[in-house]
Amino acid sequence: MIETLAAILVTVVTAATPLVFAATGELVTEKSGVLNLGVEGMMLVGAVSGFAAAIATGNPAIAILVAMIAGAVMAFLFGVLTLSLMANQVATGLALTMFGVGLSALIGQDYVGTPIKALAKLDIPVLSDLPLIGPVVFGQDFLVYLSLVMVAGVAWFLKSTRAGLILRATGESHDAAHALGYSVIGIRYLAVMFGGAMSGLAGAYLSLAYTPMWAENMSSGRGWIALALVVFATWKPGRVLVGAYLFGGVTILQLHAQGAGFAVPSQALSMLPYLATIVVLVVISRDSTRIRLNAPACIGKVFHPET
Repeated sequence: MIETLAAILVTVVTAATPLVFAATGELVTEKSGVLNLGVEGMMLVGAVSGFAAAIATGNPAIAILVAMIAGAVMAFLFGVLTLSLMANQVATGLALTMFGVGLSALIGQDYVGTPIKALAKLDIPVLSDLPLIGPVVFGQDFLVYLSLVMVAGVAWFLKSTRAGLILRATGESHDAAHALGYSVIGIRYLAVMFGGAMSGLAGAYLSLAYTPMWAENMSSGRGWIALALVVFATWKPGRVLVGAYLFGGVTILQLHAQGAGFAVPSQALSMLPYLATIVVLVVISRDSTRIRLNAPACIGKVFHPET
């Protein structure tokens, strides 16, 4: 019984980790006042870039770095279109997702079905062998622990640093931040690229650790779930972590339900994570006052610097 519970908890953690990375990056992006709906596309480009780098170099660290750079480059493209050329952020984000889906399929066509060695798991003598706690807490790979560090780091940055205060001020009132002499466009570029790097990291986790291989569209809508998580968390990093683990649990629930042989069509069970996303968004949207109070006031609004 304990072994079964430990196996379930381990899979919940691994299913939640890419959501933690992507949602944390998008949270920072939105805190700056930018709405980037291209998370899914950036995740896929990061996944295939990291996988290709792993095949070419055999070095996981280089593969992860390449994935982050690929995600940041995609985000920079989004920034050029929306921040410099002032294109509509919603339309551009959707276009970025479609571009990322097609580009990743093109790059990855020679890698489909090619397996690689998954990222090494942490192995601490005695601790890793403890019942339940051992495999769940001390038996994960490096990126799982990094995801927790990133959430804590972003929470500290936004709440306790001058740079975090400036970022939040830019998202709340870009005109006021500009009047105080801050480069609104520059700040938003950095936030957008950070979000892209985190999405690329989420993609790298999928192709290097979660399912160590490349498959077309392997993100399976996780980018959209990450976007919903930011709203679910009311733009608070700690709640992003909780929400990611809840959605990870729903994802694993449908897998275990299929494995247990429940007399429910597998297609219906596969819908559970996305159905849960819709339900959560509907429930949250009923409290519009709370959303307005927590959402950055300038999110999605184009900034026109005075000349």
